[in-house]
Order: sequence, then C-alpha cells, then structure tokens
Amino acid sequence: MKILLVEDDPIQLEPLKTALTKSGHGVDAVQDGEIAQRLISDRHYDLLILDWMLPNISGIQLCQRYRQLGKSAPVLFLTAKDTVTDKITGLDVGADDYLVKPVNVMELLARVRALGRRSPLWQGDVLTLGDLELHLTTLTIKRQEQAVQLSGREFQLMEYLMRHPRQVLSRSQIEQALWEWDMEPESKAVTILIHRVRQRLQTIGAEDWLQTVYGMGYCLTSPDPTNTHHV
Repeated sequence: MKILLVEDDPIQLEPLKTALTKSGHGVDAVQDGEIAQRLISDRHYDLLILDWMLPNISGIQLCQRYRQLGKSAPVLFLTAKDTVTDKITGLDVGADDYLVKPVNVMELLARVRALGRRSPLWQGDVLTLGDLELHLTTLTIKRQEQAVQLSGREFQLMEYLMRHPRQVLSRSQIEQALWEWDMEPESKAVTILIHRVRQRLQTIGAEDWLQTVYGMGYCLTSPDPTNTHHV
C-alpha cells in the first residue's frame, strides 16, 4: 500500500518508516501538518497514519479536511493522547483506527494489514484478479500453480496495479504511488520497471495482462483481443 505517515518526532518517524517499508509498503513520511495537507490534496494514498499534535495543522484537522475532500482511504491515529474522550474525538472526525503511543511496531503492522484487508480484491493475505494472485507476505505473484518472486519495487507496482484493476494509470500516478514525495525518479524509471514486471508476468503466462494504453498509461486487466486501443 501507499502510506502517508505524519509524525513530528524524527526519533519515532524513521523507525516506523523503516518498518513499513520493509513490509513492502511505499511510504511518504513528513513531520509537518501543512506539508501533509498538500500531499493529501495532490496525491493518492491507501492509508494515512497521523499523529495528533503536529506543527501548523493538527492531525485532527488533517483528518477532517481529508474527509471533506471526499477521500475514503482508512486513517489510523498514532498519538500520545490516550483518554477515552480523545479516542472518541479521533474516531468521530473520520479515523478508522486509533493506537496510543508508545507503539509496538508489530502491533502497528498488524493494524496496517487489517486496514488493508478492506480491498474487495483481498482474500486471505492475497490480492486476486481472475486467476492472478499477489501474495502480500511472500512478495510473490502466482497463476495456475506457477509462482515468481518479485523485488520490493516490482511488488509495489503489482500491488498498485492490482488495487486499481482495469483502470488506466498514468506514468505520473505510478511515480506518485511508488516514489517518495520528495524524490524525483529517473526519466525512464517507470518504463524500466514496467518492463521488469512484464518479464515476471511472462514467466507465469500473464504478460498480456499488463497493457500499454498509448498516450495515457498502463492498465492491468484480462487480455481482450477485441479492444483495439490496447497492445
């Protein structure tokens, strides 16, 4: 999943970012509420993890504004504010889960997995599209008893494509989903990554599932020989 992690304490931010990244997630990590607000306005996220007390704009305000934008990704509060009233306030402004610091990283990762199961494609620890399976814990893709291991970046791309099946995703959308907000990927990075993933799909007889839509982007779908817009 693509996750926005907002935590003003760098001592807590970096270990959390590392743990989420090692679990296969793409993470935009920021310490300032104002920067976070720009990101939630401009980019797509599958999950937001928000501290409550942040510089410039609080986590509560961020959550409220995120919901006002009509965005529906789950929001998890990760905060030292631990009263029942605090928890009710956080959930009432639109959060889906609430975790009190100090945080156990394993519990946080379990909460993240639980929120990720809301995808309609999720079956066990697997995302499925037709007979194509993406195994989230082993970073493998499988079809008809054939499986292939993916690298971290290849897995992130396949997860992004499978969470948005049959949608044409632009190069810009893919860059935003896979690279951090303050990083500029090389000009051919997406092209090279798409090529690598196609090679992985070829080994399981599914290379036709990842289609190029000229001038628009890429789409993961069942092959349709009658669709003349795709190659």
